[in-house]
Amino acid sequence: MNSKRILGMILAGGQGTRLAPLTSRRSKPAVPFGSKFRIIDFALSNFLNSGVYSVYVLTQFKAQSLTEHIQRGWRFGSGLLADYFITLVPAQMYLYEELGPVWYRGTADAIYQNLHLVNNYNADDVAIFSGDHIYKMNVAHMREVHESSRADITIAAYPTPLAEAHRFGVMQIDARGRVTDFQEKVKNPPPMPSKPTHALASMGNYIFKRKVLDELLEIDAKTEGSQHDFGKDVLPRALRDGYHIQAYDFHSNPIPGQTQANTYWRDVGTLEAYHEASMDLVSVNPEFDVFNPEWPLRTAVEFSPPAKFVHESGERMGKALNSMVAGGCIISGGTVRESILSRRVRVNSYSLVERSVLFDEVVVGRHAHIKNAIIDKGVNVPPNARVGYDLAADKARGFTVTDNGIVVVPKGYKFD
Repeated sequence: MNSKRILGMILAGGQGTRLAPLTSRRSKPAVPFGSKFRIIDFALSNFLNSGVYSVYVLTQFKAQSLTEHIQRGWRFGSGLLADYFITLVPAQMYLYEELGPVWYRGTADAIYQNLHLVNNYNADDVAIFSGDHIYKMNVAHMREVHESSRADITIAAYPTPLAEAHRFGVMQIDARGRVTDFQEKVKNPPPMPSKPTHALASMGNYIFKRKVLDELLEIDAKTEGSQHDFGKDVLPRALRDGYHIQAYDFHSNPIPGQTQANTYWRDVGTLEAYHEASMDLVSVNPEFDVFNPEWPLRTAVEFSPPAKFVHESGERMGKALNSMVAGGCIISGGTVRESILSRRVRVNSYSLVERSVLFDEVVVGRHAHIKNAIIDKGVNVPPNARVGYDLAADKARGFTVTDNGIVVVPKGYKFD
């Protein structure tokens, strides 16, 4: 067992503007996913399953929903385990001499404004992870590579198709996995020599030696013109200054209880990506398995009754096929196909829900039809309504319609 102290820091302050309207009243890490989870639950579960029990969650934009979720479901009990905590850290409004109090100016500045927490904990290593991706990751294995390679910084790396790689930081590495070049979100990312159709992308998950983190962030804070971002500023500077940066192959990451290679990682930063990742969950053999008891995915406990399916009379039959249905749902004579229903959803008689995601407490009226939709919390879809069938009509109602025809109904929307 590694005796060195490791502190987890989760960056959970993202606005998630490309996920609007799902992020109109909540931050991206607080967006519901997979019928009962929120996006941040995956990062938190990864830390706890990996033995990282000391975690700060850094928040900023529209944090109330996220705050309530973590306070309700992610607190350790009091007692002698002082090093076991999950603590919310709102933006500190750090006082800069030349600027006055400011919000977090970038990912690196978010950690810099909280370096006192890192140093008070006296960490040897600091794991800085994003709070808005869907994946499983054994952080302990990544740390073993970090230690064995004697790296100053280790970056989780994921081969990404060239057409998508411009959204990420991209690395070049040598034969030992040491990073030789790092470019953040460039228009023409350099391909991997061994796989020219892909680029080696940063997942935005890092392990730093604590002293190295201190040094680099102190320099970055004083650097004029810096955007105070790990990918844009800190990592390129670390390379120039000769620090040892190691790439960690995410595909080599072992998950207990999982037989196939660990290759699933999704940045659900757009509505299309969010819908696609949701549909991944309801496939017959999903690549991302939420049912692995050896790698439990935790969330806040919600005391809902069991799901219920009622009526078996001709066409009036309550059924859900290739779907995920949370507690408290009542499928009352309607049909649900390839969909995800969150808590306390009601689907009434003769209605049809296909390839859709329904958040908590959505009600689908009789004879209503819904397809290729994401319906936010508390929406009452009236009888005979159609969502996802006439995209022009959906736009006229004020719904967001993506280029791929995904219709998003905002939280609390009232139909005429």
